[in-house]
Amino acid sequence: MFRLKENQTDVKTEMMAGVTTFFTMVYIVVVNPVILSDAGVPFDQVFTATIIASVVGTLWMALFANYPIAIAPGMGLNAYFAYSVVGGPQHVPYEIAFAAVFTAGIIFVILSLTPLREKIIEAIPDNLKHGITAGIGLFIAFISLRLTKIIVADPANLVRLGNLHTPSAILTIVGLAVTLIFMLFRINGALFLGMIITGLLAFFSGNLSFKKGFVGLPSLPEGLMIANPLTALGDVIHHSLYAVVFSFILVTIFDTTGTMIGVANQAGLMKGDKLPRARRALLSDSLGTAVGAIFGTSPTTAFIESTSGVAAGGRTGLTSLTVAILFILSAFFGPLVSAVSGLSAITAPALIIVGSLMMNSIAKIHWNELEEAFPAFLTILSMPLTSSISTGIALGFISYPVLKLVKGKWREVHPLLYVFAILFFIQLGFLQ
Repeated sequence: MFRLKENQTDVKTEMMAGVTTFFTMVYIVVVNPVILSDAGVPFDQVFTATIIASVVGTLWMALFANYPIAIAPGMGLNAYFAYSVVGGPQHVPYEIAFAAVFTAGIIFVILSLTPLREKIIEAIPDNLKHGITAGIGLFIAFISLRLTKIIVADPANLVRLGNLHTPSAILTIVGLAVTLIFMLFRINGALFLGMIITGLLAFFSGNLSFKKGFVGLPSLPEGLMIANPLTALGDVIHHSLYAVVFSFILVTIFDTTGTMIGVANQAGLMKGDKLPRARRALLSDSLGTAVGAIFGTSPTTAFIESTSGVAAGGRTGLTSLTVAILFILSAFFGPLVSAVSGLSAITAPALIIVGSLMMNSIAKIHWNELEEAFPAFLTILSMPLTSSISTGIALGFISYPVLKLVKGKWREVHPLLYVFAILFFIQLGFLQ
């Protein structure tokens, strides 16, 4: 089913890659409920809904697309839901906001069943694809350094070096050194082993504890958020949430597409400018979004942390299947997952190393052609600085056709890029 020999991998490698991916992204089952609880949604509701949405999307990716890419509610999208939609000027109740997410998910499914999303991947120029990959690498490395306080906010220069004597910084640096040594000696599962050792160091140094125990039953205290699809659509129309639905669709479609390209490039799964089985792969996040909204979580997307599993050798859907199974198990280990996920130093070394591996895409950009190089540079630069993959993609998509027009090479630009450049301009200029 997973074509392991064809992809030059084996069961042990794929399962180890799945475990690695899971532990680098499992923080979402804690962080997502924390963010959405700011919008008034019960923590337990979002915790369970997050796992359900992740399992649905990731299982689809595993069984029907056969890619080592995990799906879960996206960072940024949850913040938009909590602070812009529910907490914004309109003060939309979270129940109604979930109706907008559900509507966006259904539209997303319809789009994914058409050739449109697949065409988008083919329409993205190679230099932008390489820029997206490198930008994601910088983004995840920067996020890891920030979460571990190695890099901190600075009033004058925005960021600066943090206090390297803190337990978080020390654990991260030691974990990074250990993991790099494992990788230099080509030890299988180096990233995961690095996390295990870092976790043990954290436990024995008193920085990791399990005060709430290990096991707890999942629950949905408010039941289903969307019980009637027609009612959800009516709520969207009644509250005129068209811009909200459009923003969810636009951001998610490019967030996922960009991440899939980055992960696929890293894994060597792209066939020229095409992603095989793209339509089946692109259905995963749209289904996850629709199902997730029913139970109470924000839109899902392909997770950039999937690159850690790819770096550990993951090449097929068996990696994703492993992730989905671990998500199911995590539903019963909320306290344990919460404790491990709450210490970013355990997963940060793996993400920093993966970020460095993804930077090799920079060498493939045609730097001697400014109209090709600058949009890629803008994409790479803006992803970590805006903490948004979709913003980086948007700026790349806008600048590329503009520069091509000025250069007189407008025929080299796929018509879809002009359409989406306009849409991104509207989204950035008027729907933020």
